[in-house]
Amino acid sequence: MIAPTVATIAIWTICLVATAGVIVRPFKLPEAVWAVAGAVLLAIVGLMPVGAAWTAVLKGGDVYLFLIGMMLLSETARREGLFDWVAVHAVNAAGGSTSRLFALVFGVGTIVTIFLSNDATAVVLTPAVYAAATKAKAKPLPLLFACALIANAASFVLPISNPANLVLYGGKMPPLGSWLASFAVPSVLAIGATFAMLRWVERDSLGSGCARDLPQSRLSRGGLIALIGIVATAALLVTVSAFDRALGLPTCLAGIATTLVVCIGSRSSPLPILRCVSWAVLPLVAGLFILVEALGRTGVIDWLAQALHHAAATAPQATAGVAGATLAVASNLMNNLPAGLIASTTIQQAHPPQLVTDALLIGVDLGPNLSITGSLATILWLTAIRREGQDVGFWRFLKVGAVTMPPALLLALGARILIG
Repeated sequence: MIAPTVATIAIWTICLVATAGVIVRPFKLPEAVWAVAGAVLLAIVGLMPVGAAWTAVLKGGDVYLFLIGMMLLSETARREGLFDWVAVHAVNAAGGSTSRLFALVFGVGTIVTIFLSNDATAVVLTPAVYAAATKAKAKPLPLLFACALIANAASFVLPISNPANLVLYGGKMPPLGSWLASFAVPSVLAIGATFAMLRWVERDSLGSGCARDLPQSRLSRGGLIALIGIVATAALLVTVSAFDRALGLPTCLAGIATTLVVCIGSRSSPLPILRCVSWAVLPLVAGLFILVEALGRTGVIDWLAQALHHAAATAPQATAGVAGATLAVASNLMNNLPAGLIASTTIQQAHPPQLVTDALLIGVDLGPNLSITGSLATILWLTAIRREGQDVGFWRFLKVGAVTMPPALLLALGARILIG
């Protein structure tokens, strides 16, 4: 039997290598390969019992269902021409100004994130934005970056704006009024700072004109059904959240229903849609859940809980600032989903003041704007743009994130601490 200290070192090493693989993608292998390989290796060498690993996988059930629903909605909408239809309207509304088109994309992304979640912005909005950039003959990356960054910057306006919010609070969300009192001002500041800094970073690309007055085609019946499905899903999520219920199953059912109605109406098979869905995201999430469970078995979460409890009892405001900033950075080192899971377990053991918990939520939501693998939404965004023939490397994203994320994080954390 491996000695505890050796086992701990081995677990940390495997988790570190797996996480580094997700971030750097050596040999250009998909992110899921590294997360799953790390999880399987932990089980093979006996560092993670198979039963415990399976329990960890099951913890992500609501997340899997949520992602399946969103991916079905996105692929159905894409195949039925909804994104092209939206793109033409967006380009014409911009009136030949790339800068105005950027602001329009950012505004729509904010609304989609608030009411459908940051993952929806990555999965549903990104293809439409790429189509708009193509039709406008504009450089796509500034507009695509707007999708990626607003997906995280607006992700704590409402509890449903980010599935990580539900993870961090362990499914027990505060009342909506209390939530808005805590996060309304920090959210506005985070969104405003992100817009201003990204606009400044991409100022050269946004200074030119773009196409205008594109011919508008009529939305197909299938596209209309897909649009209705997306709007209905948004209303459903707000309603379900108000009753403090899990979001995964309703989202999955809405995606399945929309896809089936479209396919029945067109008398076509759903198989082409299913083949185009990015299923690799699901094993990636499952692998991350197992890695977090393995880290928890090393005792690190117990240590974090004790440290957080002591610091919060001594200096709650300073602890909130430091904890939020630390978790923001940590989310980029291991992805905000496992970071949020660790933070959630730590909170349950430490019982810190609400201020500290809220600061941690801001960190886990906003911090991932620093790097390309900081959040699941950004990984989904990356998958979406790769399908369109675009790609953004780690360093390219970091150059943008290093300018846009820190000001937004400091303003949001500062506002939350001042609110008290």
